[in-house]
Amino acid sequence: MQEFIATIQNIISDSGFAGIVQNWGFLAMIVVACVLLYLAIVHEFEPLLLLPIAFGMLLANLPGSEIIHMEYFIAPADAADPSIYPLFGEVLHKGGLADMLYLGVKLGIYPPLIFMGIGTMTDFGPLISNPKSLLLGAAAQLGIFTTFIGARFLGFTGAQAASIGIIGGADGPTAILVTSRLAPELLGSIAVAAYSYMALVPVIQPPIMKALTTHKERQIVMRQLRAVSKTEKIIFPIMCTIVISLILPDSAILIGMLMLGNLMKESGVVERINKTAGNELMNIITIFLGLSVGCTTSADTFLTKQTLFIVVLGLLAFCFGTAGGVLLGKVMCFFTHGQVNPLIGSAGVSAVPMAARVSQKVGQKENPQNFLLMHAMGPNVAGVIGSAVVAGILLSIFG
Repeated sequence: MQEFIATIQNIISDSGFAGIVQNWGFLAMIVVACVLLYLAIVHEFEPLLLLPIAFGMLLANLPGSEIIHMEYFIAPADAADPSIYPLFGEVLHKGGLADMLYLGVKLGIYPPLIFMGIGTMTDFGPLISNPKSLLLGAAAQLGIFTTFIGARFLGFTGAQAASIGIIGGADGPTAILVTSRLAPELLGSIAVAAYSYMALVPVIQPPIMKALTTHKERQIVMRQLRAVSKTEKIIFPIMCTIVISLILPDSAILIGMLMLGNLMKESGVVERINKTAGNELMNIITIFLGLSVGCTTSADTFLTKQTLFIVVLGLLAFCFGTAGGVLLGKVMCFFTHGQVNPLIGSAGVSAVPMAARVSQKVGQKENPQNFLLMHAMGPNVAGVIGSAVVAGILLSIFG
C-alpha cells in the first residue's frame, strides 16, 4: 500500500500540475497563449504567424515539457566565452524539435526566406511610377528611431533598444532577424508585440491620420499613376540590390532575398520556382518561424517589467511611424500645391498591404470618388525596403 501511495505521489510531483502550483507564471502564460489563439482564430489578427507563435507559447509553458532549451543559445552573463553560443554540439545531440527549428531563427535563415516569398508577391510598379513615395517610406521609419531613444531612456542596452525600435518598421521578419542577432533574450516579447500591433494597424492608424490632416486634405484626389514597363520592373530589383548592398552590406541578405523573389516574379521565366517561393516554401518557413519563436516565450522571460515596456514602446513605435509618414505627406502636399493626399504617408510602415488598404479606406470615407490604394502601395513597399535598410544600420552599429 505504501508503495502504491509513493507511486501516486511521484506521479503527481512529476506532473505539470505540480509545476503550475510551484510557479503560477506558467498558468498566466497559458492564459495569454489562449487569448492570442482566440485573436488569431476568431478575429483573424495576423493568423498565419500569430497562431503558431501562440501555440508555441502554449507548449513552452507546460511545466515539464522542456520543449526548448534556450541555455544552448543565449550566453549567461558570467559566460567565459559568449562567442561560442549557440552550443551546436548540445543542440544536435541533446536538443529536440523546437531546438532544431530555433536554429533557423538564431542563424538568421527564416526571415530572409520569408522576404524572398514577400518579393514574389510584391509589385514595385507604384514605387517606380512615383519615386517620391520612397521618401514617405523613409519618413515612416521615424517610429524606429524615436522608440530606440525611448528604450535607451528606460534603461535598455543599445542592442536591446535597437531590437525594440525595429518594431516600428511594422515588419515581423525584420524584427525577428534583428532581435535574434542583437537581443535574443527579448525575442518572444518583441515578436508577439510586433505581430499583434501589425494586426491592429486598421485600429491604430485611422485616429492618427485624421488628427494630423484636415478634411480638405483627406479629400484630395491624386492623378493616375503612369504605366511601368516590364524592363523597368526587371531592372529595379537588380539596381536596388547593388546600390543598397554596397552602401549597407549588413542589409544585403534581406534586400537581396526580397529583390530575388521580385525578380523571379517580374522576369516571367521561372514560374515554377516563383510559385514555390511564394507559396509552399513560404508557408513551411512561416510555420517553423512562428512555432520556434513562440517556444521562446517562457514565463520566466516573458512575465517581466521589460515585456510591459516593450508592449508600450511597440505601440508608440507604430504611432510615431504613422505620424512621420503623414506629416511628410502634408509637406509634399504643400509643395505640390495639393497634388499629394497626405493619407498615403501612413502606408510607409511596411505592413503590406494592410497599411495601404487603411489609406484607401480612410480616403474613400472622406470622398467616395477617391481611390488611393495604388498610390499608397508606393510608400507601402518603400517601407519594406526602408525597414530592411534601417535593420542593416542597426546591425552594423550594434552587431
